[in-house]
Amino acid sequence: MRRPLALLLSFLSLSTAAGSRAADVPPSFGESIDVRVVNLEAVVTDGSGKLVTGLKPEDFRLRVDGKEVPIEYFSEVKEGEAQGAPAEAGKEARPAGPAVQGLAEGKIGTYYLVFVDDYFSIAANRDAVLKGLKADLHRLGPADRMAIVAYDGGRLALLSNWSGSRADLAAAFDRAMARKPRGLDRITESRNLAHDLAFASQTVGDSAPLDLNTRAGGLNDQQRAYADTLIRQLKGDVQAAVAAMRALAAPQGRKVMLLLSGGWPFSAQTYTGNAGIPTKELSEGEEVFGPLASTANLLGYTLYPVDVPGIQTGAADAEATGPAASAFNSTGEQEVEGTLKYLAKQTGGEPVLNSNRGLALAKAQEDTRSFYWLGFSPSWQHNDKNHEVKLEARRSGLKVRTRTGFLDLSRKAEVTMKVESALLFGNPPGALSMPLKVGEITRARRGEVEIPITLGLPVDLMTVVPDGKKFTAQLELRFAASDAEGNTADIPVVPVTLTSDHPPTPGKVVKYETKVKLRGKADHMVVAAYDPLSGKIATAETDVRLP
Repeated sequence: MRRPLALLLSFLSLSTAAGSRAADVPPSFGESIDVRVVNLEAVVTDGSGKLVTGLKPEDFRLRVDGKEVPIEYFSEVKEGEAQGAPAEAGKEARPAGPAVQGLAEGKIGTYYLVFVDDYFSIAANRDAVLKGLKADLHRLGPADRMAIVAYDGGRLALLSNWSGSRADLAAAFDRAMARKPRGLDRITESRNLAHDLAFASQTVGDSAPLDLNTRAGGLNDQQRAYADTLIRQLKGDVQAAVAAMRALAAPQGRKVMLLLSGGWPFSAQTYTGNAGIPTKELSEGEEVFGPLASTANLLGYTLYPVDVPGIQTGAADAEATGPAASAFNSTGEQEVEGTLKYLAKQTGGEPVLNSNRGLALAKAQEDTRSFYWLGFSPSWQHNDKNHEVKLEARRSGLKVRTRTGFLDLSRKAEVTMKVESALLFGNPPGALSMPLKVGEITRARRGEVEIPITLGLPVDLMTVVPDGKKFTAQLELRFAASDAEGNTADIPVVPVTLTSDHPPTPGKVVKYETKVKLRGKADHMVVAAYDPLSGKIATAETDVRLP
């Protein structure tokens, strides 16, 4: 089973040093998300499932937490083209923030973010979906763009930034298919649990089972250990998908995430084999997957989860050569499809299941080319509270599909998501680069290794404040380590105070030395430096070779 790595830090020394001038960089990764207006992309159909066009703002009723609120922005998009500039509906709209852009007449591009789950997926099943996406690249219009990321349990790889080049995207899909997925490892974990349970179910002389150690919620020790591991793995995948959306949140237009999931059960307890009342000790359903839906709603992404059979595939079938050999356990399949349906419903998308998985791009494109775009301005409290949104047509017989809520994100939560996203990417698009040097790694006591680290903290990252006759900057450092099996270390926060008699020179770096103490194996390390005042992030990553 997957075990977390232990990561410790010890402060060594600090000095200032001149460094080479940093090259010009794009805007900082993960800049503060100042969402003032909540946008809703709504698909309206009649009783036969046919799209309904030509509706006006007064044809809709919008409720937030059960209370009707005015629709302040409204546009209709038909076949990827906005029908007119946003019209006021009711009172005068307040100014929109940088995360919201009013629609003008003309073509509206769709931005497709493809997330490839390599941690749970099996190569044959994953590649069948990727080949379908590659074959359908001709469907992208002149204003459409696509980005591709992949996650293997430890690192989030950017295979293609936003691009409209079919050749470049096709090459990125080839790189995605060349990656080694880890779904067979997940199946081995499940199979080992089945073997343990079969052994424990054997009876002794008094006809009692060998294992009588059943815990709250109907799980025995083996099941509980497996469920705990599975939940941690699922949360890692969710965090990676969140990081991908945050790193690639800039585009203004219709945003879609094609979420290629290798099998994420909604209830780890039920999937493990116990359908009793879930115990509060285990994270279930919305607690695990809610952050993914909330982030998508916050950033304006509609999720189209794609069924890529992974851990619910039978062990024998997983080792077969073709995707057609898959045979699902019925409970496992229901749990996995439950997750896909939940994520789609929460964000206004549709799950892409079973035989449709090879047509994922075609299905998402067909569903997002014509829709209504509405906006409203809530009263923001920044308290991390989720708010329910219900949009309905006033005309009877019409069905409206859109996101079901929005998150009032606090500053603290935003910072945590922002830094953790940078750590998962290593070198995310738009982040400041940071020199990193690893010294001689030595063995310490109690199975630890000690890794000397020297960083070049960019002056352009820092907010320098006069402090009497000195100049001070406050930063936060976070470290993450991973190994080839996808195991990751916890992410500690190290406050850093820098002082100098003279203001630092822009474009230079400040030398910072520290030591990282690590338990377990690791072959890769990522460092993120964050300035709370400027909101900027600098990152560095390196491979490490332990003695």
